[in-house]
Amino acid sequence: MKARVTANAAYAIADIDKRLYGSFLEHLGRAVYTGIYEPGHPQADAEGMRKDVIELVRALDTPICRYPGGNFVSAYNWEDGIGPKENRPRRLDLAWRTTEPNLVGIHEFADWAEKAGTEMMLAVNLGSRGLDEARAFVEYVNHPGGSYWSDLRATNGRAQPWNCRLWCLGNEMDGPWQVGHKSASEYGHLANETAKALRGLDPTVELVVCGSSHSNMPTYPQWEATVLEATYEQVDYISLHMYFENYEKNTSEYLALPAKLDRYIGTVAGIIDYVKAKTRSKRDVKISFDEWNVWYHQRKQDAERMRGWDWPEAPRLLEDIYNFEDVLQVGCIINTFIRRSDVVRIACIAQLVNVIAPIMTDPGGGAWRQTIYWPFMLASRHGRGTALQLAVEVPTYDAAAADKVPWLDIAGVHDSNAGTLTFFAINRHGAETIEADVALERFAAKSIEHTIIRHDDLGACNTKDAPDTVSPVKGNGAALSSKGMTLNLPPHSYSMVRVTL
Repeated sequence: MKARVTANAAYAIADIDKRLYGSFLEHLGRAVYTGIYEPGHPQADAEGMRKDVIELVRALDTPICRYPGGNFVSAYNWEDGIGPKENRPRRLDLAWRTTEPNLVGIHEFADWAEKAGTEMMLAVNLGSRGLDEARAFVEYVNHPGGSYWSDLRATNGRAQPWNCRLWCLGNEMDGPWQVGHKSASEYGHLANETAKALRGLDPTVELVVCGSSHSNMPTYPQWEATVLEATYEQVDYISLHMYFENYEKNTSEYLALPAKLDRYIGTVAGIIDYVKAKTRSKRDVKISFDEWNVWYHQRKQDAERMRGWDWPEAPRLLEDIYNFEDVLQVGCIINTFIRRSDVVRIACIAQLVNVIAPIMTDPGGGAWRQTIYWPFMLASRHGRGTALQLAVEVPTYDAAAADKVPWLDIAGVHDSNAGTLTFFAINRHGAETIEADVALERFAAKSIEHTIIRHDDLGACNTKDAPDTVSPVKGNGAALSSKGMTLNLPPHSYSMVRVTL
């Protein structure tokens, strides 16, 4: 199969916000307990944080980590996680029907984030609680001192504020499953008043208002219009969430789902423009896609298991084991975010450890990389700079998600500081190699390097006993040519091609 791609230095989409490669940790399953935190583990530091996990997170170079939820936050009292651990209450978490010991709270998470080389993206509870508790939380975290909550922070061992810049105004408040679910008008009013209070306390914060939990919600896209009309002058981002499934075991249909993601982003971008015009505003609101991932391997089984258990503590829950097919999907998702980086400024893979995550741990044992770790890491480390508007000519196929889905999914990033041009390319076709001629216009290429992830078995997984079954290797399918470069992309493959300029 032949393809033609043109990359021109003058045709830029946007400078990519590094937070496009953000992550997420929720008090859910083993994400926190026996995930990042396991006192007594051979790799635990003095605070009980697993150093092997910290090392894997640091290698991802994820700039932000969203915390503490997720559905968990909608019935969470943040005050339960401060003060001496022996005095902290044990609570029943309504979201996941588990018991929360509150051994990790804001102090522990903030210390972990610093060790892991990431910044906090915190969420406030606008489900069971509201404005006053949100104001207290921000004061506790960000105010220098001399007030009740900031002085209490100092008493609890942290004199200096953490100065968290990014705050979520609740989570998935459009969802009937959410504790404290509200209509769009109810939530819009509460979010706007909360945002005003938080800005009065700290005008430097960036605020994320809840958009739709997914694009199949019956209230989508009216939810976005109603909420943004109520909050436009006070918020900086609207959140979107999407998870990807392949219950039918149809790879071509599965890999076409990012076309639905692209429409979702485009629709909400249009609503933002509509509300900006309607409100006669000069402000720009962008998208925070702060939950995304493949999620279906254990979803139905775990939903059934949850109904029957009796409030366990840190149970195995949503521990999807990812395969090579999911590498291709995650690559296509990230490419979509790169191509939409003018409006999608923040994105968070959900989640980071154990729970639908790129990193897995064994209690008392090792930690390893799932298959999806690799495309996320390659994009996070090498997808910084300016996203390019590529011209792509390649055969297409029709799918349920969209017609004319290109067999080649490709995104390009120019990093002028590093002097590199990086392409992320996925061959969606299972039988044909894609031979692509890539024209590099207004770029002077000096050298080229090809990294490839491929396996003959789409179901191949990484496990604690075979952690490198699916991993990147040096490829030989890229070469410089008189007009740019040529790519030879095998069937069902993920490639990163880096050109030195």
